[in-house]
Amino acid sequence: MNTTDQEHLHDTRGQSSLNRRMRTALLMVALIGGFYLLREHWIHVAGNWVYLLLLACPLMHLLHGHGGDGGHGAPPDKPANREE
Repeated sequence: MNTTDQEHLHDTRGQSSLNRRMRTALLMVALIGGFYLLREHWIHVAGNWVYLLLLACPLMHLLHGHGGDGGHGAPPDKPANREE
C-alpha cells in the first residue's frame, strides 16, 4: 500500500464522520423543532387524535417493510408460515 492509498482511506473516514455528525445535528434540530411545534399546536392535535390514529394505520401498512415471517413475500416453493 503506497501513501496515496493511505491518504485516500483517511479522507473517506473524515467524510463519514462529518456526515454522521451532520445527520445527528439535523435530527436534533428536527426533534427540537417538532417539540416546539407540537407544544404550540397541542390543542389542535388533541382535538383530532382520532383522525391521526386512523391516518397512522395506512402509513404503518405502507412503511413497515416486507421482511420477516414469510407472509406475503414467500417464494412459491416455500409455503407461507400458517397455523392450521
